[in-house]
Amino acid sequence: MQTQTRNKNILGINGIGRIGKLTLWNHLNLRYFDTIVINAGRTLGKKDSDIIHYLTTDSTYGSLDRFLYGHAGKKCTVIRREDNLFDLDGICVKVLTSERNPRNIPWSREGVRLVVDCTGSFLDPALPADDGKGSLRGHLEAGAEKVIVSAPFKISDTSQRVPQDSAMFVYGVNHAHYDPLKHHIVSAASCTTTALAHMIKPLLETEETANIITASMSTVHAATNNQSILDGPPASGTGDLRRNRSVMNNIIPTSTGAAIALEEILPEIKEIGFMADSIRVPTSTVSLISLNLTFRTILNELGDPVINKRFINEIYQKAGEGSQKELLLYSDEQNVSADLAGCQAAVIIEGHENHTRTGFFSIDAGTLRNFGVNTAQDLSFPVTHAKIFGWYDNEFGCYVNCLGKLTKYIHKNMI
Repeated sequence: MQTQTRNKNILGINGIGRIGKLTLWNHLNLRYFDTIVINAGRTLGKKDSDIIHYLTTDSTYGSLDRFLYGHAGKKCTVIRREDNLFDLDGICVKVLTSERNPRNIPWSREGVRLVVDCTGSFLDPALPADDGKGSLRGHLEAGAEKVIVSAPFKISDTSQRVPQDSAMFVYGVNHAHYDPLKHHIVSAASCTTTALAHMIKPLLETEETANIITASMSTVHAATNNQSILDGPPASGTGDLRRNRSVMNNIIPTSTGAAIALEEILPEIKEIGFMADSIRVPTSTVSLISLNLTFRTILNELGDPVINKRFINEIYQKAGEGSQKELLLYSDEQNVSADLAGCQAAVIIEGHENHTRTGFFSIDAGTLRNFGVNTAQDLSFPVTHAKIFGWYDNEFGCYVNCLGKLTKYIHKNMI
């Protein structure tokens, strides 16, 4: 089968949870791949129609019909050819149910060269293919040539580094650094890192805002499947007890690895010392980044700071019309989260709420003399603090859309 299908655009998806299913939806919409092989790793439901029911319905985004065609009344055609083999609107979709370990999934037999692993279970690119619990490299041994992980890497052995054949990319920020001769395992980072990278990029590319002194962010984040519906006991070794509290009834402070991952995407951030945290709230999707930055700034001829709300908003307006077109949107509207569900931008800047404040950092002459500066005058430096808000649909709109663009880009550049 591999010889017959090598020239076809075939995509493998490992995992059929939230990101796995929405990745399928994304590619049904893009229509770049004509065959999609999904490895569920287990039997789903009682009969074939149960698989289709799951794949074509969604409590957050509605039915697949509505997703693909809006309210035009057109229906997505579903044809069952044989067991676990379907035609979804002209695209062949095959569901595999027998293997959970990546090295045993028959990618070679199915003609799959590129796999997107959406399980969340295999995040360590350093583990060997024969690891007892399975590993990303197992996909390569099973016949895939490239693997994309829908999450940041996590190295189990802290003494090891990310292997040279592995790298993290955010589409529209650093994806052009992908080298098909070098990179075989790729991380598409996370939803928060994707949105955050698109918020930071235009600031670093603007001379007046490139001098960042301090940076921190909080993401007000929608619920995810790794939270508890109702209160439950913590697993052995769990350090964050709040993750076991009811997602429906609480605002839950927790951690995020977005700042660490951002350093891999934009190495300039390493010099700043970025801080990040997350606050989980009981909504189904769409999250909000509150980005706090302090800049070294200058005053114009009138004595006013160059960096102000208008200046910041103009940076994002230009980015949304230029290099980050369709990936960064600027909005002057007063949005709430429901307004942006399904929006396919990596981030939507909430210009109405952005604001700045400029103060002065003073150093007296005595302190300066202690550092060998011979002066009788105190020095004063203008410093601007900015608070910038960015919405992102942490499921389909932001993350899966950027993941899909990265997947298509890598496939097109495979040797």
